Amino acid sequence: MVEKIQPKPHRRGGQNRHRRPNFQKVKPPEPKSPDGFEHFRGKIFHHQNQNPIKPMPAMKGDVLRVVPLGGCEEVGRNMTVFEYGNDIIILDMGIQFPEEDMPGIDYIIPNISYLRGKEKNIRAVIFSHGHLDHIGAAQILLAKLGYPPVVGRNFTLAMIKKRMEDYSPGSSKKLKTILIKTVNDRFTFGKFKVGFFDIEHSIMDAVGVILGTPSGNIIHPGDWTISTGIEKVTYNHLSKIPSPRILMLESLGATDFRTDPVSDKDMYANLQLLIDKAPGRVIIGTFSSQIKRVGKLIEYAEKIGKKVALEGFSMKTNVEIAQSLGYIKVARNTLIPIQEVNNLPDEKVVIICTGAQGEGNAALSRIVSDNHRFIKLKKKDTIIFSSSVIPGNERTVQRLKDNLYRKCDNVIHTNIMDVHVSGHTNAEGIKEIIRQTRPDFFIPVYANHYFLKEAAKRAVEIGFPKERIIVPDNGSVIEFQNHQVKMFDKKVDTSYVFVDGLGIGDVSQVVLRDRQVLSEDGMVVVIIQIDRKTGKLIGSPDIISRGFIFMKEHKDLIEATRQKVRDIATDKDPKTEADPDDIKNNLRNGLGQFLFQKTERRPMILPVIIEV
Repeated sequence: MVEKIQPKPHRRGGQNRHRRPNFQKVKPPEPKSPDGFEHFRGKIFHHQNQNPIKPMPAMKGDVLRVVPLGGCEEVGRNMTVFEYGNDIIILDMGIQFPEEDMPGIDYIIPNISYLRGKEKNIRAVIFSHGHLDHIGAAQILLAKLGYPPVVGRNFTLAMIKKRMEDYSPGSSKKLKTILIKTVNDRFTFGKFKVGFFDIEHSIMDAVGVILGTPSGNIIHPGDWTISTGIEKVTYNHLSKIPSPRILMLESLGATDFRTDPVSDKDMYANLQLLIDKAPGRVIIGTFSSQIKRVGKLIEYAEKIGKKVALEGFSMKTNVEIAQSLGYIKVARNTLIPIQEVNNLPDEKVVIICTGAQGEGNAALSRIVSDNHRFIKLKKKDTIIFSSSVIPGNERTVQRLKDNLYRKCDNVIHTNIMDVHVSGHTNAEGIKEIIRQTRPDFFIPVYANHYFLKEAAKRAVEIGFPKERIIVPDNGSVIEFQNHQVKMFDKKVDTSYVFVDGLGIGDVSQVVLRDRQVLSEDGMVVVIIQIDRKTGKLIGSPDIISRGFIFMKEHKDLIEATRQKVRDIATDKDPKTEADPDDIKNNLRNGLGQFLFQKTERRPMILPVIIEV
């Protein structure tokens, strides 16, 4: 059964919690773990402006603690902490992409304040696969945690090293990597016994993880799907793992009730048919992480005598990594630079590019908007969307399709033909893996909360005991001991850490709110001069509008605003000295109310007072 523990109330915050971030360099000791792996410890940067949080109660006895720091209330930001005694294993360090109401934010990373002071206990960070929602924060968080050992397969580790070098040249040399050569590899990290198992996903070298402790054995496939390939991947062998078995399952497909999923074989047959019969060039938009698919497309193009051009930075980078590892093997003259596509007959050219999600600067968006240097769309071109639509991108992708339909006669997507296979299973797949693994406890993860609740329903539908299902939030603290599970009401801090340019965590909710105001109603800058001695207004106020109104078309409103500024600036006791701060506050309040009455909009008011 699941027991909830009510924690004692605790104080949060402090008198310095709103001050500017102060980064201190701390160099912890360099211990050796009992598993024999040396733990490299570099410099750790502590973010001093975060609210101090009272530690969770200490674990007593043989307790396995599980703390998801992300991935249980969103798609992305996947990161989970597993703790047993003084040993910590971390699974994944992913990013979450910003939402529409987060202007200027590049991405969001997990909050690691729970690990502050525990850096020396981190025995390893295991990466399940190379998608950005699982590795995208590694270049930042590994440095903050002192570069603990990193465990993964070849392609995953290569992608992490590449991201680290792009972010901070030379930083990948600080990594201590442990390669998973086969799923039969076994590692010991303190009290954790770590094993692996094969899974199917939409990227090379994805792997499932088994974490064994005396209080429970975690089975975590990362992202996965029920196999649709020629060689079927099954999970029956996992049912032989000693109890209690705890299945943590990515649940993004919990509401997908289709019973006839597309197979890899059918998808490749359709893509090859389109490439073979296309009357002109073939332009395929897909995810740059679909390396297995990209490799097969390149091989088929070579087989029928066509040349392939890759477009998009991440597409080129990932293919280069795959080639260096021997995962993609093609003749040297099959791949051509993008600038050479116009030197060949159209029917001999295949272009594989990024941008099928409608990203503004991605290759396909630049092509359709006529902003690409070398590719101009033609009516005979065949455009293939070999990708699914990421939730939230529906409108953007639809606009992209509309624009492509205007310029090309042959636009192919999944509504017309099966040209994409998802890397995530459906509702029946969730039921099937539960049947095969026969877990003692079930924890749905790695999706929005409603997906987790729906995955729990799928388990109940096949007779899984409801009292042995734990649906966590980000920050939930779950403990296993003596075949029992407890979940605390109190949660650890998982608030957003925004990355904006070179800034990490220095964009607060206040800054984000200001950006939202600017993006919605714009701003008005008011510049006035006052006499330092008399406090009288000098000259006429200057009004500057950005994103609020077009000043040349609203001269009456501008003049009325000037007069309102005059009234506010001169409305004071003549016997008192003018206080610029008081005048600024009065201008913000009075002018904001005045403009709302006139326009029903609330621009940001920025008063500038010059004392002369």
